[in-house]
Amino acid sequence: MTRTNDIKIRKALESDAPALLAVYAPYVIHTAITFEYDVPTVEEFRRRIADIGSSHPYLVAEDAQGEVLGYAYAHQLGERAAFHWAVETSIYVDLQHRHRGIGHMLQQALENELRSQGIKRMYACIAYTEPEDEYLTHDSIQFHAREGFTQAGHLHRCGKKFDRWYDLVWMEKDV
Repeated sequence: MTRTNDIKIRKALESDAPALLAVYAPYVIHTAITFEYDVPTVEEFRRRIADIGSSHPYLVAEDAQGEVLGYAYAHQLGERAAFHWAVETSIYVDLQHRHRGIGHMLQQALENELRSQGIKRMYACIAYTEPEDEYLTHDSIQFHAREGFTQAGHLHRCGKKFDRWYDLVWMEKDV
């Protein structure tokens, strides 16, 4: 558990599903950050927390009053055993609490947890468009670059949301 400026980072619990879903749902509805079309149910979110949290870090950032401000998790990059040392990471910060350093705190806590598990490499799969539009900015690419990630690949026009084609950029970082 990490605590800075009255923000605590802790392990996610299945009971956090409604609060985490409240953070995630606006990204599904209003952005191309996730290629998911429909907001998952609370039960589906509980299952995701349980499945991922059983083997990899699933972390929550909350304020001193217990309000969830964001979350981060990692899961094995691929199904095969050879992928055991590589993970894909995701971070979501409540849209009302962005640009306060919460993403950085979550990223650092996630890296510490992954390092303790012997993970060697992190990947981030990030939606991208040029130029930016009302559904997608370059904020995630810029965030990951500030956190030390470098571009590893670029897939063109591979996801369609809001009747627009979007790219995916893969970024990577040693743990």
